[in-house]
Amino acid sequence: MKALLSTAVGGPDTLVLGELPEPVAGKGQVVVAIKACAINFPDTLMIEDKYQIKPPRPFAPGGEIAGIVEAVGEGVSGFAVGDRVMAGCGTGGLTEKIAVSSHNLYKMPDSMPFEDGASILMTYGTSIHALKDRGHMKPGANVLVLGGAGGIGISAIELVKAWGGRAVAGVSSEAKAEIARNAGADEVVVYARQPFDKDQSKALAEQFKAAAGPNGFDIIYDTVGGDYSEPAVRSIAWEGRFLVVGFPAGIAKLPLNLTLLKSCDVCGVFWGAFAAREPERNRANIAELFELYAAGKIKPVISGSYPLEKGGDAIAMLGNREAVGKLVVTI
Repeated sequence: MKALLSTAVGGPDTLVLGELPEPVAGKGQVVVAIKACAINFPDTLMIEDKYQIKPPRPFAPGGEIAGIVEAVGEGVSGFAVGDRVMAGCGTGGLTEKIAVSSHNLYKMPDSMPFEDGASILMTYGTSIHALKDRGHMKPGANVLVLGGAGGIGISAIELVKAWGGRAVAGVSSEAKAEIARNAGADEVVVYARQPFDKDQSKALAEQFKAAAGPNGFDIIYDTVGGDYSEPAVRSIAWEGRFLVVGFPAGIAKLPLNLTLLKSCDVCGVFWGAFAAREPERNRANIAELFELYAAGKIKPVISGSYPLEKGGDAIAMLGNREAVGKLVVTI
């Protein structure tokens, strides 16, 4: 079967279209004929050996897929050949077929296109876990979302609004600001590109504080990191929650005196580990996402669709931080 493969350490230009053996459904597994695979930031890191997980080569990147069940292995219940499903797979999504554990598999609503199904788990799964389980969001919460025009940022904005909160998006351009507003952001802060000197960092903190209002942000959802994190923390509310979600701009260094002065929490968000450790809670979250999707309160923004042989272009677009919303490879 066809697959887009990483055969050597490097960027998207090192990916090659090749062949892999067709998968077989082992015990507890299901073979899925892939129709769509969403591209995510870990894909950009994994092919360069910069991610915490380093698959043996050759491997196909792509960590979340949607498709049709083609075969069911021993011990699997609840799934049948022909079911429309989506799955988190870590790697292997940029192939024609994949064998995945039934624990990572979810039946898709009939009304959901495969492109949407492939774009739900990692972004919305992370955001619902972050905001609900780690951020303990309540109706009326004042939330700052950094990286508000990316797939994960848009998912956070939509969930904040669905649950009755106020969403402020931080973005790097006016074009991205419009995307965030369309997703439901109540206000947008357009910030400059890092690196920041002391005065620039202080100026950005003042921008965030002005957008927050006098009481600060109850939750800060940081998908960016780098020089943006400290100015954001300076705008946090008393006993607010700072959610560490990702750091494409680099791992931030925070002056811990700020956490004392605001009596705030710094909370790590590792959705993949949560899903593995607490599968029932995660499935309840995904079921809630399906309800919100059916109600029209959430919907992935897919800004680009690529054929399998062009999957490297999608990874390059995301790695350069040029993507808006989600990028999907159709197979």
